[in-house]
Amino acid sequence: MKNKAAFIYEDALSRHELRSDHPMRPVRLRYTYQLLQEYGAFEHPGAVLLDPRSATEEELSWLHTSEYVAAVKALGSGIGKVDPARFGFSGGGDNPVYPGMFEAAALSTGGSLLAAEMVASGEVGAAFNISGGLHHAAAGHASGFCVFNDPALAVHYFLNRGMRVAYVDIDAHHGDGVQQAFYSDHRVLTISVHESGQYLFPGTGAVAELGEGAGRGYSVNLPLYPYTGDDLYVESFKQIAPPLIRAFAPDVLVTQLGIDSYHSDPLTHLQMTTEGYIEVVRELAKLDLPWLALGGGGYDVTAVARSWALVYGVMLGADWPDQLPAGFSQEHGAGRLRDEGSPEVPGQVKLEAKRYAEEAVAEIRSQVFPTHGLTG
Repeated sequence: MKNKAAFIYEDALSRHELRSDHPMRPVRLRYTYQLLQEYGAFEHPGAVLLDPRSATEEELSWLHTSEYVAAVKALGSGIGKVDPARFGFSGGGDNPVYPGMFEAAALSTGGSLLAAEMVASGEVGAAFNISGGLHHAAAGHASGFCVFNDPALAVHYFLNRGMRVAYVDIDAHHGDGVQQAFYSDHRVLTISVHESGQYLFPGTGAVAELGEGAGRGYSVNLPLYPYTGDDLYVESFKQIAPPLIRAFAPDVLVTQLGIDSYHSDPLTHLQMTTEGYIEVVRELAKLDLPWLALGGGGYDVTAVARSWALVYGVMLGADWPDQLPAGFSQEHGAGRLRDEGSPEVPGQVKLEAKRYAEEAVAEIRSQVFPTHGLTG
């Protein structure tokens, strides 16, 4: 039903550890759930709280090779002789091998597929799997903390049902794995808004990456300069994403809502606050489409919990109080749900960011808009 919003979570999603010093901390998922629970979110009449299920090997095969799936299984169990480096894994790098790796990745992926099923069936108008959004994984190797590419698999699920999909990725890192999976497919419009690959992993996501063959004009990239803040980010997003999505007229919206664009995130350089971030999410909600939302990056764990709690509030049409519940506030040393004010950025950097964004927007309008019947 349109007024219902599913939230996918169980504690098993938060228990694993990639490595003791790894920036990706699954415990952030539990913090988000706990914050929403303290706000009474799951008692809201529109809330539907669901346990995830594990993705099957057949579902994983919609994108990933059988050799890769078998390697993830073997590495995570410590059984068999597999060269980790061949599949993108290394002890000290982005993608360490950890016990139960296959089970953890299959569970978060299955959570995204369950959410997709709920949206496609019309049981809910929106669904949020905070453990999903692992958009870098490729068909045959891990990348950027991502083992299985659940956003791409969810898109495949909708395509298998004959649905056209708009995929919007607002993680600070380019959604390269999803873009690559549908680079020649005109049934999927991929839009990624991210810190420019000139300055941040994975080094891709230039405006010139437009798609190929039948998919040319259906891959859209809006790269932004480091230290881009709320106003410029939101303005640039509004000029590109909503008009393209409306022109494309998809059957369903899939969004990757990474919050590593946050100003105190330790891995990136964008300067977003909760207010700019949630304004973009509200713009997505205004599209009034069946909506599958996924988590993604975010390495300031308190900012992650606050931001994703706000997202679920948008889905429910609920407005949580600014005063954080006492339990969460005491544990995390935070007092407010929403940020007050924005970080200071030097004037010259602001000017450079504005120029960079304006050039990217103009190039997209020139190169992509005509494909969708829009004037540039």
